[in-house]
Amino acid sequence: MLEAYRKHVEERATLGIPPLPLNAEQVNELVQLLKSPPAGEEKALVELLTDRVPPGVDEAAYVKAGFLAAVAKGEAASPLIDKRKAVELLGTMLGGYNIQPLIELLDDAALGELAAEKLKFTLLMFDAFHDVEEKAKAGNANAKAVIQSWADAEWFTRKPKVA
Repeated sequence: MLEAYRKHVEERATLGIPPLPLNAEQVNELVQLLKSPPAGEEKALVELLTDRVPPGVDEAAYVKAGFLAAVAKGEAASPLIDKRKAVELLGTMLGGYNIQPLIELLDDAALGELAAEKLKFTLLMFDAFHDVEEKAKAGNANAKAVIQSWADAEWFTRKPKVA
């Protein structure tokens, strides 16, 4: 998988165009490599997962979010991605398949605050807003913090000033 993708990157570079993002099959293979990484490929594997899988709701994003959610919940393991890193990466996916795992993690004693931080800056929530709202009404402090952050528009006000 790695060699085939590197060849693809090289071919596209000769054409002066960027490589295509990974597809679902490639991400499945990448997940297996992340669970048992070949020596010397550790950095490349994490970079592929971080930078070459499209965010949102395509099949590759589904595989990525599923793997990261499993790592965050302790259902899967990788020597390269710990639970906190998994939550951080889920928080970069903008919306879609990462939302439900982040909402579930609001209840986690160790990762709930980090999940909340990531949700504060995720705007593509759609109907999942109500899940966060329910948790907040039930007394979940992390969910309350997310709702307050959205109300305060921190996703906007914490952006760098435009010169």
